[in-house]
Amino acid sequence: MNKKLILTILLITALSILAACSNDEKGAPMREITTMELVKEMGIGINLGNTLESRGDWISGRSVISYETAWGSPIITEEMIKGYASEGFGVLRIPVTWSNMMGEDYTINLDYMARVKEVVDWALGSGMYVILNIHSDSLFEKIPTETKESMYKYTRIWTQVADSFKNYDDHLMLESFNEEGVWPDLWNVYGSDDTNKEKAYALLNEINQTFVDIVRGSGGNNKRRHLLIAGYTTDIERSVDKLYKMPTDPQNRCAVSIHYYTPPTFAIIDEDVEWGKARAEWGTDEDFAELNRLMDLVKTHFIDKGIPVIMGEFGVATKNKTPEMIRLYLTSVAKAASSRGITPVLWDVTDVLYNRYTNEMNDKVLLEQLMALKR
Repeated sequence: MNKKLILTILLITALSILAACSNDEKGAPMREITTMELVKEMGIGINLGNTLESRGDWISGRSVISYETAWGSPIITEEMIKGYASEGFGVLRIPVTWSNMMGEDYTINLDYMARVKEVVDWALGSGMYVILNIHSDSLFEKIPTETKESMYKYTRIWTQVADSFKNYDDHLMLESFNEEGVWPDLWNVYGSDDTNKEKAYALLNEINQTFVDIVRGSGGNNKRRHLLIAGYTTDIERSVDKLYKMPTDPQNRCAVSIHYYTPPTFAIIDEDVEWGKARAEWGTDEDFAELNRLMDLVKTHFIDKGIPVIMGEFGVATKNKTPEMIRLYLTSVAKAASSRGITPVLWDVTDVLYNRYTNEMNDKVLLEQLMALKR
């Protein structure tokens, strides 16, 4: 092979590499689609719960896998993620505790970031949307008392995450945080003293605005990325309070996140506790009236005003309940939400609803009933 031909080949190769790098830097194009339209496209979703958001000082090994499996999950595989898509789910919510294995100055561990990216890529590659958040981080507990340092940590986390995912297209949505923002020492939502209620809401509103500002200023596709904004403790009645404010977004591409575990005596507990007696059944006229009242509140306060809504979590404690009762509750909540334009995303952990070993739903009847809501 002569030198001229070799140089030509090398030049073509170099130009191809530069083009690939340029395309990667630019990222896939963002579509001209409203957040309301995008949320509707998601269909029915499910959470990858108790996995990348596990945390605890007792977790040993100091490796990504030791955290990933600490709360009972097997190691996540590509086949497992593809299974969610094959079963018909349109969006996978991936909760993440970014503080795990964190370095100095709140630097996210590179291996942890790489693992999250791998799982996100598998989900996007399977055709699903992805909601990626910051979940169960101790920084939120300290915000009222150590506001400056906690907000610095929050800023550091989202600066790094936003930069790492800035070239992803609009099938990736970022979420400001989970249910955090419960500060009983500042304002007890179950108490009668509302002295610091305004302060508590103002703090939450500041966190959400900070999130939007960081993402919008991080470059790439983040300038126009669709964002998910946490409601006040993601509770419906507290999120429709006049003190809750959606952040200012120049792109007008924000949805609000609410969760649904009502009544908690049925949805959250499966045995009696100090604050309530566990229910094994649900479905009375009063139960349906409560469900419809709350969903109507969401529709009137957000959807009818052009603000999209994602029910980022809804679920049920399955112990001591019949399959029929579990199906009735989950499908009723999903139907009430989706019929009002709210995207429902199931909360699930290892081998409760979705089997992470066989890569399919345990209850095919439940699956069929949920997927029927998309048609």
